[in-house]
Amino acid sequence: MVPLMRLIARLPLAWLHSAGAVLGRLVYRVSPVYAARMRENLAGSGIYADDDARERALRLCIAETGKGAVETAKMWFGDLDEIIGLVACDTWHVVEEARSGGRGVLMLTPHLGCFEVTALYIAQRVPLTSLYRPPRQQWLEPLMLKGRNRGQASVSPANLRGVRTLYKALQRGECVGLLPDQAPQVGEGTWADFFGRPAYTMTLVRRLQKQTGAAVIFMFAERLPDGKGYRLHFERFAGDELDEREMNRGVESLIRRCPTQYLWSYNRYKVPAGAPTPAPQTHP
Repeated sequence: MVPLMRLIARLPLAWLHSAGAVLGRLVYRVSPVYAARMRENLAGSGIYADDDARERALRLCIAETGKGAVETAKMWFGDLDEIIGLVACDTWHVVEEARSGGRGVLMLTPHLGCFEVTALYIAQRVPLTSLYRPPRQQWLEPLMLKGRNRGQASVSPANLRGVRTLYKALQRGECVGLLPDQAPQVGEGTWADFFGRPAYTMTLVRRLQKQTGAAVIFMFAERLPDGKGYRLHFERFAGDELDEREMNRGVESLIRRCPTQYLWSYNRYKVPAGAPTPAPQTHP
């Protein structure tokens, strides 16, 4: 599998994105559950009040999701210098300012744009430790580990040992990467609104920040049209303490900037087995 992935990684990004758009449309057609969740989450976000605008956005979302799947081969097995050359960024100073004085930084990127290239870009400049959840397809895990442990990037499993690794990295003044919109396991989250609906939201970010005093940065890599690369955005959280509601609002703000590149097919509103059901919403 690795030789095949390396071969795919050599193809121009524009070719991969074109193939990804076709794949996205195919998967949407053959998977009713996947398609229904994407439509429901996009409509429920309220970003597009007009039906025609929402349908146009849906078509773009379908293609962008496919691009994200296919471009992974280049991110994991492509030449690092080539990949970094595809990234434009004029906000790196936000990271440097956050790290001043040897302070650790919690770097939060949702399932938006190309989050794989975000980690690669950061890890060419500073050490970056991230958590990962083993995929359901066991054959994919060694590929993921090989692809993500590059440069100064390292990944740890999403368990107690992995959390301790993050804590130690922050104490050393390093950067830690997390997907703030990833649904946590039971006992690891609390209910907080996400686009107006209760979503089981990780408490790990708040706990790490409270224990280490780390700065918080929201970020995402916007996929540019026609395979021209990516534009990386960094935004500093200006408050003192980031709770789950604030975190979800920060994620929403990023998504509103580039809604067609969000992974609306992700099951963000699932209730983990054993988790308490969210309290009924009250309206004035």
